[in-house]
Amino acid sequence: MSHAPVLPPVTLSEQDGVRHLHLGTPWIQGSMRLKRPQELVLQYVQRMMAWLLFVEPDGVAQRRALQFGLGAGSITRFCHHRLGMHTTAVELNPQVVAACRGWFRLPDDGPRLQVIVGDAAHWVHHGPWQGAVDALSVDLYDHEAAAPVLDSADFYAACRALLTPDGCMSVNLFGRCASLARSMATLQQAFGAQALWVFKPTREGNTVVLAQRQPQHPPREVLQARAETIRARWGLPAPQWLRSLRPWSP
Repeated sequence: MSHAPVLPPVTLSEQDGVRHLHLGTPWIQGSMRLKRPQELVLQYVQRMMAWLLFVEPDGVAQRRALQFGLGAGSITRFCHHRLGMHTTAVELNPQVVAACRGWFRLPDDGPRLQVIVGDAAHWVHHGPWQGAVDALSVDLYDHEAAAPVLDSADFYAACRALLTPDGCMSVNLFGRCASLARSMATLQQAFGAQALWVFKPTREGNTVVLAQRQPQHPPREVLQARAETIRARWGLPAPQWLRSLRPWSP
């Protein structure tokens, strides 16, 4: 007989006009600025959107976004509301979904938005998105936030299979150096070294990695032009990304 996992309680805190989501510990699992709820507050969450550097800005609204791990709903709200994308999120903890709907301005499901209570380990193989996802965000941590919950080569290969030819996965890696090195080796096994781009760690220790279905290495001037467009159109600090984002070199 299988037993349902014991899920941690969802708690909230507020400081300086920002509401934070916790899973029964002081670790922040997501944040929202109360006066500007559509803004991405946390630096690593902003960097999860760096896949925008590798697509034409005018076509973003025609693309599909998928999130494994809802957090405070920041990326889901941003992709749905600001970018106008068809957006789906998969979250294991129903309390997190309820908190996002009640306290973090997450809209109800609609024609372009679907939030699924389920396990990413199942949905990565059995969801209806094979080869159809343009922007996949993977941010899967338990309440201790020590290392990714799903971090195997099989899981990342299944993530790769979800992507369109120019699709990209953004993954948040947070943990000790040994954990990061292990995750990078696993990502390289699934995607190939040429398909990986890596940010320098944030002050909090989050390392965001971009993994592309097919390697893309646009000229610097193309990335700079797109970065300026992203900043002007969606308010993201994309020019700063270019100072800390590099192709992966094993």
